[in-house]
Amino acid sequence: MENFIVFLPLLGSFIAGLFGKWIGDRGAQVLTTGLLLVSAVLSFVVFFDVAIDGNARVTPLFTWINSGDFQLSWALKVDTLTAVMLIVVTVVSSMVHLYSIGYMSEDKSITRFFSYLSLFTFFMLMLVTSDNLVQMFFGWEGVGLASYLLIGFWYEKASACSAAMKAFLVNRVADIGFALGIMGVFVLFGSVNFAEIFPQAEGLSTAQFTFLGYEGHALTIICLLLFIGAMGKSAQLGLHTWLPDAMEGPTPVSALIHAATMVTAGIFMLCRFSPVFEYAPAALEVVTYVGAGTAFFAATIGLTQFDIKRVIAYSTCSQLGYMFFAIGVSAYGGAIFHLMTHAFFKALLFLGAGSVIHAMHHEQDMRKMGGIWKMIPATYLLMWIGSIALAGIPPLSGYFSKDLILEAAYADHSTQGMFAFWAGTAAAFMTAFYSWRLLIMTFHGDPRADEHTMKGVHESPMVMMIPLLVLGVGALFAGWLGYNYFVGDLKETFWGDSLLVLAANDTVEAAHHVPTWVKLVPLIAAISGIVLAYVFYMFVPSLPATFVSIIKPIHTFVYRKWMFDELYDFLFVRPAVKIGRFLWKSGDGAVIDAYGPDGVSSLTRTLAGKASRLQSGYVYHYAFAMLIGVVALITWYIVSNAG
Repeated sequence: MENFIVFLPLLGSFIAGLFGKWIGDRGAQVLTTGLLLVSAVLSFVVFFDVAIDGNARVTPLFTWINSGDFQLSWALKVDTLTAVMLIVVTVVSSMVHLYSIGYMSEDKSITRFFSYLSLFTFFMLMLVTSDNLVQMFFGWEGVGLASYLLIGFWYEKASACSAAMKAFLVNRVADIGFALGIMGVFVLFGSVNFAEIFPQAEGLSTAQFTFLGYEGHALTIICLLLFIGAMGKSAQLGLHTWLPDAMEGPTPVSALIHAATMVTAGIFMLCRFSPVFEYAPAALEVVTYVGAGTAFFAATIGLTQFDIKRVIAYSTCSQLGYMFFAIGVSAYGGAIFHLMTHAFFKALLFLGAGSVIHAMHHEQDMRKMGGIWKMIPATYLLMWIGSIALAGIPPLSGYFSKDLILEAAYADHSTQGMFAFWAGTAAAFMTAFYSWRLLIMTFHGDPRADEHTMKGVHESPMVMMIPLLVLGVGALFAGWLGYNYFVGDLKETFWGDSLLVLAANDTVEAAHHVPTWVKLVPLIAAISGIVLAYVFYMFVPSLPATFVSIIKPIHTFVYRKWMFDELYDFLFVRPAVKIGRFLWKSGDGAVIDAYGPDGVSSLTRTLAGKASRLQSGYVYHYAFAMLIGVVALITWYIVSNAG
């Protein structure tokens, strides 16, 4: 059954991409969306069979690599971790496909768009069902390729092309770390198959490894290299710069990439390697600090942005930080729980933002919105549901998963755990603030759009609203339904062998026994953020401008995204451009071309020009040349015989 789940999207992508002009736009939409819906239904069947009934399995497909003693099969591994990811990926992707039928209805390249969407989904499904690291790397790179195609879908726009290239290159930097980590795993464990790697982890927990001339703890080095790969794919601090620029792609792409698929690949990979990370505490500490730093850093930027999609994008970056520091304190079940709940409410927010943009004639600046909640009440209500879930207000899904992560960080009773707890609590306050800032600026107050735009504001068609309703149901109930299985009393039976947590590191269990104030602080922070947003943007709307004027330098620094783009431009982009220009002009042009193809062709042209001058067309010139030749030939003959 998992074969159909994985390969139906590939079939849809293949048919839509190659035969689009025969089946037409509507045919491509119906085919790809229908196949994704079938995959989503089958994913639920597999989930109940594998995660609930405990029938985990590996389905071999064929032998992929057979070289000497090294053999590698292409197989589909389906355990509880995979089953959860199958539901998340297929449900969100199928809803994005359905939504795109309405949102992209006026685009001129519909078949290409739906082909790319399905191709992206196939690679993500291949990644989460991988049985070994090489197969995972195939899906990992495929997701990167498909994201490049989707972000740069409107390739006529220079900004979209730049954003696609940026995402591709930043992820390639991180993937160097991932590739080195795979090589390190093979050197240390002698295999890239998960079934052979994980049982050896405990026995190799004291092994040493030499990397770049440095000898250190082998598992720590390998885990840090794998983490670098995850940092790029999941947009963690330092390798996050591609994510907000990816908003240049169509809004359904933003929902697909930033909600449940590409950005969660790093979370999935680290959780898959929990049997190794558990024996590399130093690596877990680094993961905790980076994740907590990302959660705080991205939330500060979300406070200052005005593009509705960018606010939600930085929210995604911040929420991924929560998942990473959950992994860092060994709360792997909490990380996947938040991944699942986040997928529903974040996809809801992105598609809801798309509904607003659609209603506002493609306007994305919140400063040019306002006063539209009565015109699009369904979108308004669903955006409220997504925002409440994101802020972590009970009883919606975000409350169950995000608060569990914060409690687990506190329960770790370590320096990095306390740092993560307080950074995450501060991020919770900011998250609630910018979520209600978005709601108030977008839907409330006096209309700030021009009269023509306001007259045309309308609710989205049903083909766009149905996905929002489905995701809204997930945002409402996913946390309540999944709590006991993911992090509650049934967690050990539910996860089985999918995740490994050493008894001394079981922070998920310890989270249930933290003091009451630890449970209340994140909720109080979120409510305070909401109240403050109302004060700033509804009750005293002059306050934001006054406050910004007081802290102008800090606001500018944060608004410009902590100057990361400028710093990277100065450190990497400009030097690379200068080196490239030098090698182009002085190396390629002045040396290789000058003495190579350009030089040879120039010499040939010069000699040909001089030779052509001998062809005068006068018979007496040719006769004179023949006479000189005869004299030279006789002279050579006489001289050679005389010798």
